[in-house]
Amino acid sequence: MATAATGASSHRVHIAPDNSGLWQVPQTEAAAKKASELLQEDMEKHHVFFNNDGFHNHIPHHILALYGTGADASALQKAYDENVSYQRPALPVHAGDRVVADFKDWDHAQKYLGRAQYYPDFLRFFQTEMEQPGSGWEAVLAKYLFRPRDNNSSSPAAADDMLVRLYSGFLHPLIQLMYGMEWQQPAIVAEALAQTAVHGNDIKEFLLESEKRAYTEAEKRPMPPSAALLDAVRADKDLAAAARMEDGNKIRDGVLARAKEAMIRIAARVRVAPDELDERTAEMFNACVYMGAAAAVHPPKHPKFDFFLMHHINASPIFATINAQPWIAATTKARVLEWKIRMDLIQYAARGVPDLNLDKIATYRPKTTGAPAGTPIETIIARLHQQPDDGHAIKLGRAARVCRDLCKPFEDAWATSASTNTNTVVAGAEQWAAVANLIVDSVEAPGPRWVRSCGFEEAWKDVPDAADAKL
Repeated sequence: MATAATGASSHRVHIAPDNSGLWQVPQTEAAAKKASELLQEDMEKHHVFFNNDGFHNHIPHHILALYGTGADASALQKAYDENVSYQRPALPVHAGDRVVADFKDWDHAQKYLGRAQYYPDFLRFFQTEMEQPGSGWEAVLAKYLFRPRDNNSSSPAAADDMLVRLYSGFLHPLIQLMYGMEWQQPAIVAEALAQTAVHGNDIKEFLLESEKRAYTEAEKRPMPPSAALLDAVRADKDLAAAARMEDGNKIRDGVLARAKEAMIRIAARVRVAPDELDERTAEMFNACVYMGAAAAVHPPKHPKFDFFLMHHINASPIFATINAQPWIAATTKARVLEWKIRMDLIQYAARGVPDLNLDKIATYRPKTTGAPAGTPIETIIARLHQQPDDGHAIKLGRAARVCRDLCKPFEDAWATSASTNTNTVVAGAEQWAAVANLIVDSVEAPGPRWVRSCGFEEAWKDVPDAADAKL
């Protein structure tokens, strides 16, 4: 299970110039040194949440997304400076490490899960676990998250409970883990595990019940493409109307409160065979980009991405990294991908099932001051390096280019497959350029940076009409 990073300190961040993540963009010693310094300072000085409402500290994602798309040291420092002022100070570990000692028995650890004040204790615990002889970040992830599904009995309680929490909080623990794994940083992986532990588990019944049904149904129909399942969500009248704009939590108080059975029934159709893992990963990612980009076009308004759907795009690159790990079983890789697809489906329902149409992407033309035809997607996305941001925008741009690369090997097969509706597949240089321009244009356009729950007309009330304001 050992890798080059095994045994590295879980208390220190060290980014190398020859490791810029999945983009593999050239980087400099200066940028690598600056990224390491800023990530280390953030870990030591800040809490995982920047307020008491559980809003997330995005600095680690922001710095690495910039670094991984070619930003220089000055851009990294600027991003840090723009977001450091509102972060909460790090909390101390509880006296005498008594809480940390409790975590060694998972039954005792239960009373601390989902409680933000114990984040520093969980961080200390997972750091200590990684630094045990013969251990490392891979072994700790294998123990606490990446356990195989046992179709004859439930998986170990600790692994199932942590896995549920990994997908909570609009996938933020998953996003944090993505950057730790992609850059092979034990310190960031430890942060991700601690963040996972202090998130809630409201989605536990949905995830475990839909998985149980998926593998116990007497007649197992082949899984449709992910985009077809989005269509199935929209076509179910009860499910499409389940969330309401006034719901405080549109998954818990809307979808699961009013149409839980319908949601589980569709989610149970998700079954990924290990031998189709790469294609299903690309398919999932493509469906997320299609969902997010198509929903961002809402004439006559300026284009705006949905804040919640955006996270499902931003988290998707982790599955390329997971699939590349030889120490994770293929069945486990399939399981965590299934859970992601199910979360994509329920999030789509929670955002009011916005209308999705590939023509919105295919016919999109960038604003007049934007990139001319033929501009590389990397150049378009690099415009975000100078945008005031908290990390969401550059993560979105980075993810879009990763998705393009993952999907390219499957485009020809999808174009001729009877099971694939090509009207739901983002493909070809022009469409990917349109997606990149949509991302940048939406951020630069007037009005709020993002819309929230874009399937509801109320979400667009503060976005100006494109005809009424200069781009």
